[in-house]
Parts: sequence; structure tokens; C-alpha cells
Amino acid sequence: MQGKMQKYLSILALSLSGGSIYLLPYIKYVFYDHQIEVMGITNQQSGLLLTMYAIGCILLYIPGGMVADRISTKKCLLFSLIATTGLALLYAFTFNFKLALVIWLLLALTTSFVFWTSLVKTIRMISNEDEQGRMFGLYYAGNGITGAVGNSLALWAAGLTSDPRGGLFNAVIVMAIATALSALFIAIFLKDNKKDEVATAEEEKFHFRDVGKLIRNPIVWVFSLIIFCGYSLYSSTTYFTPYLTSVVGVSPAESGVFSIIRTYLFMLLAPVGGYLADRIFKSTSKWFMIAFSLLALFFISVMFIPEGISPMFVSIFTLIPGALGLALYGVVFSVVEEARIPVAVTGTAVGIASIIGYSPDLFMSAMFGTWLDNCGNGGYTYIFLFLAGVCVLGLGCSYLIRRHSKKVDSSQINETA
Repeated sequence: MQGKMQKYLSILALSLSGGSIYLLPYIKYVFYDHQIEVMGITNQQSGLLLTMYAIGCILLYIPGGMVADRISTKKCLLFSLIATTGLALLYAFTFNFKLALVIWLLLALTTSFVFWTSLVKTIRMISNEDEQGRMFGLYYAGNGITGAVGNSLALWAAGLTSDPRGGLFNAVIVMAIATALSALFIAIFLKDNKKDEVATAEEEKFHFRDVGKLIRNPIVWVFSLIIFCGYSLYSSTTYFTPYLTSVVGVSPAESGVFSIIRTYLFMLLAPVGGYLADRIFKSTSKWFMIAFSLLALFFISVMFIPEGISPMFVSIFTLIPGALGLALYGVVFSVVEEARIPVAVTGTAVGIASIIGYSPDLFMSAMFGTWLDNCGNGGYTYIFLFLAGVCVLGLGCSYLIRRHSKKVDSSQINETA
């Protein structure tokens, strides 16, 4: 464990990194209409960019987790940030769809190979057992501020010119600067604690045979499905952006502002989710059971908003699922403690779980885009019903994690007795 000041400086550096490195892969969250116009692509093709990204991520999550368990996480983070900066510059000077498919595939290497597993493992290691939810919450709060500021600056830079291509160019350059600055913060503030990352006891070290044990462990797959549900809800809030412009009649600029609030500023609610999990419910899984239930009700209620309602009211109403979703997603990885997964194999476990957890990028965006292309505004009905079903799945998995945790704790108490 680290000193208090070092701990918070590390969280700051990690928050800046996590908030900036994903600006480019998920540029559609804020620049959905801009990207389609400049590149001359369809909704489905826009979704295919994330599909390419997800393919790369799925291939690299487990190898990346294994690497993160064996070498310095600081070096992993620096490599990821610097390489992402280079890809951002390449995209800014091309905006070619075919090349963009390759860039998004390579972004999987720079943002998911060792970055994500190293980041999650670092947060878990610098946090005490009883503050996992709060530390992950603080990380996501800082992440959200970074994302909001980064995208706000990108929107400002895009508005400096009336040329759509020039505007998107300015936005991507801002994203490249953000990842470069984040690499500098990691170099300065993050302790290179490789010597502390693996316990000295031989039985607690990482071994390749642990991969097979983790894959055969049912609770790892339940943990994976919880990440899948949490991430599905978080990533799908991007579809409120075109929903507000196409169905409600809000301007793209106004919808972009609500998107920044929904996707990034609401990450300030992550510490609230951590507080609820650690202090109120004394259990992350118990908090998840309540949050998933409420989210299911909200997604269903969106479909019953009557016509003629004020666009501002609808815009504000769509912020509610975003707020709840981020209060949930902001602490989703803290459930790894409740799943009773050993620290020494956290990186590998996160890598395995991320294959399922982040698989929505593989198909969901393209699927939603196809529904919108084929059904027009009616496609949003399918989207909201699908997300309500995801909430029900998350509720069931949270219950299983809760039951598993109580069973393990009871068994340990009996052994001690």
C-alpha cells in the first residue's frame, strides 16, 4: 500500500490517462454526426469502427492481462498513451474510412492490450480492502472530469472553423495533446512499483497455469457478465445523442452538450456509487441489484414519453439513466474484491472478464446502427427494450456475486473456528 499523498497523486495520474486515452476510440459519443458527415459513412459503418476496435480488444485482453501481471504497469501505461497519441495524429491527417478501420484495430493494441488491465490492477493495489469502491469511484470521477474537459475543448476547437473537416481535425488534435500530457503525468506521479506488484511468497506469484484456473472458475464469468451489463449501459447512452436530434428535435450542438454531461460529467457520481457500495450497502453487488432494477424501469419509461412534451424536459429526463448508469459503471470493477479473486492474478482475471465485458463494442453499435438504418426512429424502441433486458441480466448476476461472497466468507469463518 502507498502513502496517502502518493495514493491520490497516482489516482490523479490514472484518471487523466483513462479520461484521455478513450477520447479517440469513442469519438462518436460526442462527434457522432460530425464524423459521419466528414467521412461520408453510414450509421452502420460508424458502428463497424467500434466493431474493429472490439475485435482487436478481444484478441488482446488476456495476453495484455498476463503481461500486466508480469512487468511494470507504469511502463505499460506509458507505452499505451504515447502510441495512442501517434494514432490520433494519423487519423487527423487522413479521415479515410478504410484507413480508419485499421486505426481503430490498432487502437485496441494501444488502449486495451496492457493499458486497461494495468490501470485496474494499479487502482486495486493502491487501495485498502475497505476502500475499493471509493478509490474506483474517485478514479472515474477524475476520468469523467478529464473526458468532459477534453471533449469540451475539442468541441470548442471544432467550432473555430465553419469547415466540417477542419473542425473534426481540430478536435482530434486536442485529443492527441490530451494523451501526450497524460503520459507526462504518469511519468511524474505514478510510482514504478514493480517490486511491490507481486507478493514475495512463491505461492502468491502469477503462474501461467493460473489462466486455466481462472477460465474454469464460474464466478469469473459472472464477474464478466456484470462488466458486460455495466458497460453496455454506459456505452449505449451515446444513442441518446442522435435520439434527441432525430426524435425530439434538439439541435446537434445542444445534444452534444447533453452528451458530455451524460457521458463524462456524470462520472462525478462514481464516488457516490462507491460511497453507497462501501458505506451504505456494505456491498457492491447489493448496490448493483438496486441500480440495475431502477435502470430497467427508466429505459422502459423512455418509450412511453408522450408526444408534445417539451424537448428540454425530454433532454433532462434522458440524463437520469446516464446518471444511474455511471454511478453503477464507475465502481463496476470494485466487485472483483467481492468475487474473491486473488490480487496476484487480478490483471489476468480482468483480461478474461474484459473479453465478455467489453464485447458490446463487437456487435452492439453495429446492431443498433442497423436498426436505425432499417427502422428509422422506430429503431430506438428496439434499443431501449434491449437495454432493459441487459439490466435484468445484471440484476441476476449481481445476486450471484452476492451469494458467492457470503458463501466464501462463511466458509472462511468456519475454517477459522
